Amino acid sequence: MSDIQFFGHIIDGEEVESLDGARFDVWNPWTQEVFAQAAEAGAADAARAVESSRRAFEEGPWPRMGRAERAAAIHRLADLMEERADDLARLDSTNMGKPFAQAKHDVGRSVWNFRFFADHQRDHVGEVYPMDSGHHSYSEFGPAGVVAAISPWNFPLMMATWKIAPAIAWGNTCIIKPSEDTPASVTLLGRLAIEAGFPPGVLNVLNGHGAPAGAALTADERVDRVTFTGSSTTGKAVMASAATHLAPVSLELGGKGANLVFDDADLDNAVHWAVEAIFRNSGQICLAGSRLFVQSGVHDEFMDRFRAAAEALVIGDPFDPATRFSVLASRRHFEKVRGYVESVEEQGGKVLTGGVDEDGAWLVRPTIVTDLPLTAPQYCEEIFGPVCVVNRFETEDDVVALANDTRYGLNAMVFTENLSRAHRVSSRLRAGTVWVNCFFIRDLRTPFGGVGDSGVGREGGNFSREFFTEPKAVVMQIDRG
Repeated sequence: MSDIQFFGHIIDGEEVESLDGARFDVWNPWTQEVFAQAAEAGAADAARAVESSRRAFEEGPWPRMGRAERAAAIHRLADLMEERADDLARLDSTNMGKPFAQAKHDVGRSVWNFRFFADHQRDHVGEVYPMDSGHHSYSEFGPAGVVAAISPWNFPLMMATWKIAPAIAWGNTCIIKPSEDTPASVTLLGRLAIEAGFPPGVLNVLNGHGAPAGAALTADERVDRVTFTGSSTTGKAVMASAATHLAPVSLELGGKGANLVFDDADLDNAVHWAVEAIFRNSGQICLAGSRLFVQSGVHDEFMDRFRAAAEALVIGDPFDPATRFSVLASRRHFEKVRGYVESVEEQGGKVLTGGVDEDGAWLVRPTIVTDLPLTAPQYCEEIFGPVCVVNRFETEDDVVALANDTRYGLNAMVFTENLSRAHRVSSRLRAGTVWVNCFFIRDLRTPFGGVGDSGVGREGGNFSREFFTEPKAVVMQIDRG
């Protein structure tokens, strides 16, 4: 056991064991071996973390810092992340099977999350509201308090920082609970926060399962905000738990993204992004373009190119520089995705390419499915794996109706060279984000979130400010005549 790493909780400026000493195994999905253990939080550990963050908010310096000073502290953390970028990326690759090059890219985006929100809170001010009645009104944005953040396993570091960065930038204290499948990189982030000089309790990391650790966080009346990314089913439970003490929630949940390729699309570009949208990260992306609609005029040519591109992806060890695609993140998730793939034919569909690896790896190859009825589970449900369901369409009205025929509404893609169509279709799609002729491009000022079963609320830029602060109106009488 000497080679097994340990990842504890980060509570009150220290890395600690659970109060009862409980631990759980952390797996490497490529080798199918345990590479680490993490502290297993119980309800008492969650309460300890909340108490620490509450004390840091009520009594500590962080909410009372000047904005420039707080920004400088966050930039110090970002500097340390850049210095340890390989270590952070290595942990994510080891912990979930993500190709190292993609994990390194995720670290860069994580660093930018911190730098953006550090500067955003420093440079953005309240608003002034002119009045005609001898009064003067303006707004302030003060920190809300203690934030409980629960992040997913598919982008362990990046999605955690998407929550932590705006929360602490606006003066809150934060408890992050990463997924029990992927605690490693977030724990290292907590260690770096200590090294960066964060006051105790500003950023606590709580490792453990959704029950009891996550449930204890969301139900604690000392928590002022809850932000969660994960499945729609769990999101409903999180919302119900937070409602017991009226804590506002931000939920980014499941997706079943529609990818629309029109006859006039640049096919080289459309194929490139179609591959990225469903096969990057082995399809383990809530934003995945898992429903692909191709107009009849280019359908056959597009499908030939798409299939060839999927089959050309290099599959292998996440640390091999040539690898573009690797295993799924856990045995449990592999079995789930496997079930969808192996039942395609009984649902009336055809596996054009891909399928389940038969050599014992937790691997589902880049899979393209055709001929499924619109009621099939593979078409309607979020698979969260490298499985793309393809349909042909004839008209713009037809494909908009197909794209919107889902309980999800996180994102969509439109590929066309017709500017009017691009604007028109984007406006008609029921989705929180629409990418035109691209995918996965983020401007951190824009709203991010979904509709329907894809979530509640928006984060990003001023939208994060609205969620992580308590906006206050100040009204002053200035004319006593």
